[in-house]
Amino acid sequence: MKPGAYLLINVATGSEIQVADDLRKVEEVSGVRVVTGLHDIICYVEAEGIEELKRDIIEKIRRVPGIQRTISCIALNTY
Repeated sequence: MKPGAYLLINVATGSEIQVADDLRKVEEVSGVRVVTGLHDIICYVEAEGIEELKRDIIEKIRRVPGIQRTISCIALNTY
């Protein structure tokens, strides 16, 4: 099973749809949802290993224009 993480993302006001569209273009991202509440977007990202997961979050996802803050929740098990 590949390691993965849920990312709770806060974006600049009004950029939710554009950021979600940009995240869908990242190959490692397997799901993106615009949500209500404390965060604006939740996405799921998978990689071949923990080092690749770290690199993808830092170098691909966090660099998407409009993202202001992320919280990464590493998935421990899949049911």
